[in-house]
Amino acid sequence: NHEFDQGLTDLTDRVSANGTNAQWDYLGANVYLKGTTTPALQEYEILDVAGKRLAVIGAVTQETSALVSPGGIATLDFGDPVDAVNRVVGQLSDGNEANGEADVFVAEYHDGAGAGTPDGATLEQEIAAGGPFAKIVTNTDAKVSAIFTGHTHKQYVWDAPVPGSTTATRPILQTGSYGEYVGEITLTVDNATNAVTAYTAKNVARTKTSAATLVATYPRVAAVKTIVDAAIATASVEGDKVIGKVSADITTAFKGTSRDDRASESTLGNLVADSLRTSLSDPVRGGADIGVVNPGGLRSELYAKQSTYNPDGPAADGDITYAQANAVLPFLNNLWTVSLTGAQFTTMLEQQWQTNPDGTVPSRPYLQLGLSSNVTYTYDPAAAAGEHITSVTINGVPLDPAASYRVGTFSFLAQGGDNFRIFTSATDVRDSGLVDRDAWISYLTANQPVSPSFARRAVQVTDQPTAATQGDELSFGVAGLDLTSLGTPATTSLAASWVGSSEAPVSIPVTAGAATVAVTVPDDVVGAATLQLVAAPAGTTVTIPVTVAAGGPVPAKAPGRAVLSSDNGWDTGLQDGDYTITANMWWGQSGTRFRLYENGVLVGEQKLTDVTPLAQQAQVHLSGRVNGTYVYTGEFVNAKGATATSTLTVRVTDANPGAVVLSNDNWDRNGSYTVTANKWWGTAATTYRLYEDDVLIDTQSLSNPSVSAQHASTVLTGRPVGTHSYRAELSNAAGVTSSKVMKVTVAKP
Repeated sequence: NHEFDQGLTDLTDRVSANGTNAQWDYLGANVYLKGTTTPALQEYEILDVAGKRLAVIGAVTQETSALVSPGGIATLDFGDPVDAVNRVVGQLSDGNEANGEADVFVAEYHDGAGAGTPDGATLEQEIAAGGPFAKIVTNTDAKVSAIFTGHTHKQYVWDAPVPGSTTATRPILQTGSYGEYVGEITLTVDNATNAVTAYTAKNVARTKTSAATLVATYPRVAAVKTIVDAAIATASVEGDKVIGKVSADITTAFKGTSRDDRASESTLGNLVADSLRTSLSDPVRGGADIGVVNPGGLRSELYAKQSTYNPDGPAADGDITYAQANAVLPFLNNLWTVSLTGAQFTTMLEQQWQTNPDGTVPSRPYLQLGLSSNVTYTYDPAAAAGEHITSVTINGVPLDPAASYRVGTFSFLAQGGDNFRIFTSATDVRDSGLVDRDAWISYLTANQPVSPSFARRAVQVTDQPTAATQGDELSFGVAGLDLTSLGTPATTSLAASWVGSSEAPVSIPVTAGAATVAVTVPDDVVGAATLQLVAAPAGTTVTIPVTVAAGGPVPAKAPGRAVLSSDNGWDTGLQDGDYTITANMWWGQSGTRFRLYENGVLVGEQKLTDVTPLAQQAQVHLSGRVNGTYVYTGEFVNAKGATATSTLTVRVTDANPGAVVLSNDNWDRNGSYTVTANKWWGTAATTYRLYEDDVLIDTQSLSNPSVSAQHASTVLTGRPVGTHSYRAELSNAAGVTSSKVMKVTVAKP
């Protein structure tokens, strides 16, 4: 289909040029002049092979009109490829020599299976999936003895059943992509009947022989290399120039080790979309609000290491050359801007689930668009056609179906390419005068270095909530948080928060890119609310609009002002860091929630019942505070707003354990004695440690912490003659208190 990228006249006048350029024929039995059944291209070629007339009939995918710029093929129709092949088979086997005859038939379809042998697919599965490939297998005329396929970049060699027979088979194959294999089918033909009696079929791997050996062995290869080397030398003068820098790999989506998974979002697709938005943002260029990229337009990667390119790049690591940038966008599309309503923009996203104009599903049933960073959306893949998109957010606010949005994209897509037919209904269509390659290279030059963003634009959400009541517990699933571009980090958590709420974010663990989100609707959001999920570490932001109803009667006004107090030291007289903060609102509108902040950090929260006009109280107990000064503020919240409390300062001076005193019973000055630590009064300790000559020799847990006396003893034996120093430590969560050093003299063993 790419032979039509620049239109029919480019194929006939430049690529073929009546055989003066391409030394072979392009076959297209299903390519017709617009509105007719008149062939626009040669339909078949008859070859003389071993004395037999071998007819090779070619047909291109019927989707071609959606895969190339519509303007270049306005004079053409693309018919059903199987019907076209069968028509030609009938013509060449009708016994009329005047319209051509053949003995053996081979079909070449530029269309194929959706998955191949490396993907674990079987012929039976691909037939069951339906679509163009199933018709190729089951409906191609039984006189066709071998079928070559392409287009879907899959690799397979299958024995396909011959229509009308319960035993006969025929080979059908595809060779992957980019010349990695060559398909080889050998047919054994009965000379008398022209019947094919046997066949072999295989994909032959591209040779690993070095270029130097091939050139030395085959004059034809040497001639090709001369042409290629001359072209490379000419191109490298400009192509090797450094035009930008890249900090890390920015790639298409990968599936295993294979690039260009067009059904998945990628760092490269989103970067190119950002470049379109930037390049076309000037009103003179069309004033784009949004950039949109079709995945099939991305033909290479941006690698940070030159050794990752094949062959190795000519520049330093981190550099982008002109040729490398050009290889990403090689099609020379003009950049256009169009206006789509919000509703049409949603339809554009729905059309990622592909259908042909006649409603059939193409061989690539899903194509993922690249979107600029100001666009995110949620979707449900299991929803009915036309209902997959569950929310769209643009510039941080929900999409307005009636609003108009300026979309910048390639002329190919703007004319309805890749089955995104909604673009044909766009208004204010403008050609910016920019070519994709030139604008892309200018963007890379102006934004050095470019870096991959692993934040997704699209996230799968199941059971997505749309309406709730304050206090409701919401639960739903999120999946597909991780891109498959090279270098993508695994998402570890989501931070869930309600925009505009004073509620603290809820942390949700993520496993394999998926999570179950469970959140409570707070009472300080009502009406059009937004639940926001932010993924770590990539920064993917999922925006979910929820209409929230009040959980009870709507209060007349915001809560009254409350006063804070503390009972620090009331129970023991010690300012020990274990106390309760009380908020008393003596009059005014009640709150439905109280929050307490310590030095500006939320440390406690309490749900309240509306008792207007009675007084309202809230309490938060705190413990384990170390010595220091703490400033407390609070707020009472209801659906009308939040009201701050008075400020309270609490000083903690006695958080550490009380003083500890050491004693011993070494009255006879021998090497056996007991050391006892006594705390007679003060904040309780939880742990006792004893050091002998600065070496820790005993640790004990204290099980009866009390502000009154605490005791711990260590029994020592066999201490050597001499003077020993002892020091005890009592500790708790707040800190450590040390005793004075006690010396014990051992005069005899």
